[in-house]
Amino acid sequence: MEPVVSVRNLVNAFGTFRVHDQLCLEIMPGEIVGIVGGSGTGKSVLMRSILGLRRPQAGDIRVLGHDVYGSGPGPQQYWGVLFQKGALLSALTVRQNVELPIALHSDMPAATRRELAELKVRMTGLPVSALDKYPSELSGGMVKRAALARALAREPRILFLDEPTAGLDPIGATEFDKLVTYLQSSLNLTIVMVTHDVDSLFGICDRVAVLVDKKVVIGTLDELTQSQHPWIHDYFNDPRARRAQQMENTNGREH
Repeated sequence: MEPVVSVRNLVNAFGTFRVHDQLCLEIMPGEIVGIVGGSGTGKSVLMRSILGLRRPQAGDIRVLGHDVYGSGPGPQQYWGVLFQKGALLSALTVRQNVELPIALHSDMPAATRRELAELKVRMTGLPVSALDKYPSELSGGMVKRAALARALAREPRILFLDEPTAGLDPIGATEFDKLVTYLQSSLNLTIVMVTHDVDSLFGICDRVAVLVDKKVVIGTLDELTQSQHPWIHDYFNDPRARRAQQMENTNGREH
């Protein structure tokens, strides 16, 4: 089975300081993979590099076999992105925000676009009444769901999520995790998410990629809790992580 995302020998540097040095990462089809790391380890830099938003100093990045930085059509049509704060356009309604990527990249009739936007909004659990609201009229959780609907607009095969539960209360975060696993299974998605939420890590991730020593250590939660690397050991054996693990063992995973 070929990886959906393949990162080889990645180098990202700011001046003489290397954030990533010969970093390698593979993500397989259908996985939910979390990305974690300490402050300054380059979690967002890694995601931006995969998305083609920051050209690295060296390395090869392929998504679904396409060279992200190669000439010709790239793989952008195959992914959707949920940014941390939603990044909805404030002057557009929810419906218009969701329709926008469809309008920009297809000649779909306006009526069909409207129907598709409504379908995507319904899929994320928002009420139909939210379609004609502006972002400023939505709660934080509703903004996340509207932005997720936009990320789904072009029928992606991969979803990239940046801190999807940040700013949500515990109940809202749990509901969002359930939504992510529902969408992953029903749409056969591969999901890559940067997160600090240990409940999400233990609740829905198949594997976790940990940024340490300018590289990646990736494994299942069971593997990482047994790691002897000091940072990994401390992170996954922290009392909060232990509580999340116990809760996952008690309730069973949704995914």
